[in-house]
Amino acid sequence: MTLDELNHLDIDSARDFFRQCCTSDLWLESMANNRPYSNQDELLSTADKSWSVCKENDYLQAFEGHSKIGDVSSLKAKYANTSDMAGHEQSGASTASDETLKALAEGNTVYQTRFGYIFIVCATGKSADEMLSLLNDRLDNHPENELEIAAAEQHKITRLRLNKLIEWRQMA
Repeated sequence: MTLDELNHLDIDSARDFFRQCCTSDLWLESMANNRPYSNQDELLSTADKSWSVCKENDYLQAFEGHSKIGDVSSLKAKYANTSDMAGHEQSGASTASDETLKALAEGNTVYQTRFGYIFIVCATGKSADEMLSLLNDRLDNHPENELEIAAAEQHKITRLRLNKLIEWRQMA
């Protein structure tokens, strides 16, 4: 989709578009309502500002739009609009050993029990072993610190998705 096409979507279609990037209602409403965007910088700046006003409940809502690392199909029915993108983002998990995938699944369970939400990491470019190491390192974090780390990872994911979904070549 081009930025011009995004700018001309009706409000419900714009919400659906932004939901592919982040499932926080506050964030996607802000993004849909702040159109039109004149360029990539304005879109990303608005994404940053919109995320900066989000709070814990907004973060948790955004986290619900993700499948567990290594378990891309777990939320496919609920969040079909993000599953394809998540599969690509988690491609490092697709070549992992069974032992690493089992450790990721077990670590995710421990993480979710400790923090109340799934492990959020910007998985693009990371191997399953790297993600497992990050998960294990973050298990010792204080819950308030971990929420901020997870929120920052969510925002990285959101920005990557925005950049993948918009065809910038047509902007001049």
